[in-house]
Amino acid sequence: MSAKQNIVIPIGDIAGVGPEIVVKALNHPEVYEWCNPVVVGERTALERALNVTGLPLVPEEIGDARAQEYRHGRIAFYDMKNVDAARIEFGKVQAEAGRAAYEFIEKAVSLMKEGQADAIATTAINKEALRAAGVPYIGHTEIIGTLLDVPDPMTMFQVKNLKVFFLTRHLSLKDAIAAVTRENVYRYIKRCCLGMKALGFENPRLAIAGLNPHSGEHGLFGREETDEITPAVEQAQEEGIRISGPIGADSVFHLALGGSFDAVISLYHDQGHIATKMVDFERTISVTIGMPYIRTSVDHGTAFDIAGTNRAGERSMYEAIRLAAEYARTYTYSVI
Repeated sequence: MSAKQNIVIPIGDIAGVGPEIVVKALNHPEVYEWCNPVVVGERTALERALNVTGLPLVPEEIGDARAQEYRHGRIAFYDMKNVDAARIEFGKVQAEAGRAAYEFIEKAVSLMKEGQADAIATTAINKEALRAAGVPYIGHTEIIGTLLDVPDPMTMFQVKNLKVFFLTRHLSLKDAIAAVTRENVYRYIKRCCLGMKALGFENPRLAIAGLNPHSGEHGLFGREETDEITPAVEQAQEEGIRISGPIGADSVFHLALGGSFDAVISLYHDQGHIATKMVDFERTISVTIGMPYIRTSVDHGTAFDIAGTNRAGERSMYEAIRLAAEYARTYTYSVI
């Protein structure tokens, strides 16, 4: 039995680039030095991805992930036998592909619950395909959270050593601003502190970005910093949390990337997304915490426009597997 962590990898929506980038990532020998990659998918989809990419890897169906020997050149995978890739057209929303993608995730989660995998690294799924299949979830986080009975997992982005949490994500900018209240900010600071501790940071150094230009300039450009954010920060500081800010969004991410802080709290979706993706778009990884198992994911979509063309790069999938393996060794589950 290997001492390395088993990282389970569902192949995503097979009408997109998921299978391609999975096999490309597993073509890197060092992946097998980090972990034991356990793929959940379907044989015809993997074979099609290998045909597209021209890689000489061999799919090897398995039944017990803990008893398996893992080595570069062979893809250890669970064959769900739930979809025929010949019926799935690249680049189109298809209910059958959406249903299969959901079932791949469902199996991956069951493997973790059974003790056959230690963490999960996911590739892209398509929200429209899920809806067409009657799957009542909009994405991985909701699916995995429900399957693990975790109602509100947290998302963190990581690129290099920059880690970013999001007070709000899929809200309009108007609604996101309305959500910047003292209560919400204070509660989220505490959750971020617990989340960083779960990742192995004993006493994390946090910073929170300002909402307005120059963090409001003491009320000249908006009062959210003065009335809501600063009181929340001071309350958290009184409880021993190392939190700084609000710091202008034009500088706080740069400071964290340079090592001044362990993580930054972004106040809305694009504020944090732009900051991370401008550092390195392909290496920006989504990390889900607050669940019994760590989950990492590529931070791009199914790329229907280039699916099946061998143009999709595997760097994000590669980094997601690497980060899952790294965190799986130290991650401590706590309710956050």
